[in-house]
Amino acid sequence: MDAPLTVGILGGMGPAAAIDLMAQVLRRSPRGSEQDGVRLIVDNNPRVPDRNAAILRGAPSPAPVLAQMAQGLERAGADVLAMACNTAHAFQFEIERSVGIPFVSMIEEASAQAAALAEGRGRTVGLLAGDGCIAAGLYQAELGRRGLACLSPEPWAQAQFMTMLYDIKAGDQSAAMSRRIAVIAAGLEAAGADLLIAACTEVPLVLDAGMTAAPLINSTEALAAALVDYALRRRPLPPPFTSTEVGEA
Repeated sequence: MDAPLTVGILGGMGPAAAIDLMAQVLRRSPRGSEQDGVRLIVDNNPRVPDRNAAILRGAPSPAPVLAQMAQGLERAGADVLAMACNTAHAFQFEIERSVGIPFVSMIEEASAQAAALAEGRGRTVGLLAGDGCIAAGLYQAELGRRGLACLSPEPWAQAQFMTMLYDIKAGDQSAAMSRRIAVIAAGLEAAGADLLIAACTEVPLVLDAGMTAAPLINSTEALAAALVDYALRRRPLPPPFTSTEVGEA
C-alpha cells in the first residue's frame, strides 16, 4: 500500500480555527496506533492581512503572504494543501499558481455536503459567512453550480454577525456568544433557509448542530473529512491549479 500523504494547512485566520481543523482531522484519523494518523504540516500565521478588509475596502492583500506560506509548506514536504479560512479562498488562484501541489477547497467540500443534504429537503442554503466571503460570491458560485440557492442575513444582522466574528477571534467563545450566533441562524431559518452552512471557521467554535432547527454544515468538519480521505488515498487527489478565478497579477 502506498504511504499516506502529508497535508499542509494554511492557518492563523484566526489561529483557533486552524487548531480546530487539526483536531477535526485527528478525530477522523485511524485509531490503530499513533503511527496510523495523518501527518499535518501547519503554518498557523496570525500575520495574514485581514481578508475582509482586502476584499471590501482595498486594504493590503493577503495573497503574497498566503503564497509564501503555501510555498513553505510545499518545501517542508506537503503533498496537498488546504486552508482554515473560508474568506481567504477568494485568493485561491494566487495560492495555487505559486505551488505545484493540489489545493483542497473548503468551499467545494462544504457545498458538496450541502447538495447531498438538500436531497429530499428544500434547496435554499443560509450562509453564516463573513462580509468578504459573501461579497466574493464564493459559496453563491459553488452552490449555484449544484442547483442550490443562497440566503444571507439581513444587513443589520450581518453587521452584528461581523462584530461577533471578530469577538470570537479575540477569544470570546462564551455561552452568551453561542446564543447570539444562534439568533442569527434562526433569522436565516425564518427567512426560508432549509439548511445552514457555518461558512466562517469561527462559527463552529461557538455553534453546533444541536443549536439550530435546520441542518448545520460545519465547513471545518467537511474539509477535515476530505483531507483524511485524500491523505489515506481513499479519494484521488484533485489536479493542481483547479481554480477558475483569475486573481491578482
